[in-house]
Amino acid sequence: MKRFLFRHLTVVVLGIMTGSGVILAQTAATNRPARPKHPTRDPRTPGYVQAKELPDGANAPVKDGNFILGPTHNPAPEMTVREGVPQGDVYTFTMESAESRYYPGIAREADTYPRADPAAPEKVIVSSHSAPYTRKVAVYVPKQYVPGTEAPFIVGADGPDKLLFTALDNLIARRRVPAMIAISIGNGGGDAQGSERGLEYDTMSGKYAEFVEHEVLPLVEKQYKVKLTKDPNGRAAMGGSSGGSCALIMAWYHPELYHRVLTYSGTYVNQQWPVNAETPHGAWEFHEHLIPNNPRKPIRIWMEVGDRDNLITRDNYHDWVLANEDMARVLAAKGYHYQFVFATNAGHTDRAVKQQTLPEALEYVWQGYPVAGKK
Repeated sequence: MKRFLFRHLTVVVLGIMTGSGVILAQTAATNRPARPKHPTRDPRTPGYVQAKELPDGANAPVKDGNFILGPTHNPAPEMTVREGVPQGDVYTFTMESAESRYYPGIAREADTYPRADPAAPEKVIVSSHSAPYTRKVAVYVPKQYVPGTEAPFIVGADGPDKLLFTALDNLIARRRVPAMIAISIGNGGGDAQGSERGLEYDTMSGKYAEFVEHEVLPLVEKQYKVKLTKDPNGRAAMGGSSGGSCALIMAWYHPELYHRVLTYSGTYVNQQWPVNAETPHGAWEFHEHLIPNNPRKPIRIWMEVGDRDNLITRDNYHDWVLANEDMARVLAAKGYHYQFVFATNAGHTDRAVKQQTLPEALEYVWQGYPVAGKK
C-alpha cells in the first residue's frame, strides 16, 4: 500500500490489544488505568480439549497430542552453552524501510492508542501515519553447515533470538534436528493496530512471507555465502504472540514455501489492521472458519499457551487461551500433525516456559526431516 495512504489516516479496525499482552487504554499514557491481571484458566475447563497431564517439570514427548505442563519451569539442559559443543556463527545486519517495496513504514500517531468505536464494541479507531524504520536481522549458521550445499532453515519473528541459537547448537550437535540456518528478523516497530509490527504480523495474507522470500532471504544468501533450500518441508517459521500467528499465516497462505510452524501464545485472535472483509475476525478466522472449512494443508505445528495468558472481555475475539484451545480442537478434527502444550503457572509468551520447552518443540516441529549422521 502506498505510503501516502497512511498519512494521518484514521480508520476503524478490529482488535483492542497489543500482541505483547499490554491492554490498550483509551486515554493518554499518563491517564491510563492500572492494568488488570489476567485470570488463571483451568485446562480441565469443560469445552477445552482433552489433554495429558505431565509430571511437574517434565516436557511433552515428541509426538502429536495435547499436553499440560506442571507449574515448575526450569530451563532445559539444551538452553545452556555447553563446553565442547560447536557454536554456530551469528551475523547481524540492518534493513531500512526506504529499501522495501513491501513495507515502507507506518506508526501510530504519538501519544495515541486504539480507542473503542462507540458504534461497534468489537472495533477500534486508530490514527497512524507513514514513518521510517530500521530493522535488525540476525543469521545463525551452524558449524556443521557445508558450504555450497542447500540447508534447511527456520525464520523467527521479533529477533534476534539468542535462546534459539543456543538451543540449535546443542540439538544439532546431538543430531536431534537437522543442521539448519536460523534467520531471526526484527519487526518494523511499535505494536498492535496502526503499528508497523501489527501490519506485518497480524495481516491475514501472504505479504509477510513474500517480503521474507524476496527481500530478506536473498540478502542472507548473498552476504553470508549460504544456500537456503527451496523445499517447503525444509523450511520452518516461528514466533510468539503476534509473531506466532504470523508464522502460521506464512505457512497457510504460502504452503509451497513453509510446512513447519512453532508458536508461543499465538495471537489467534482479532488483531488484524486494516480490516479485511474476507477475514473480518483476523487470525480468529483460523479456528472459526479457515481450518475447518478448507482441505488439510501440509503444515506441522507446535503451539503453547499459558494459563494466565491474555484475556480481554469487551468482545468475543480476544481470549488467547480459548483461541489456542480452539486451534487444537480444529487441527485434530482435520487430521493435522500438531502438538499443543498448555502451560500452568505461565503468562503471555512466558520466557521460563520457552526455556523449558524450546528444545522439545524444535525436535517435534522437525520430526520426519532427515538428519545427517543420525542412526
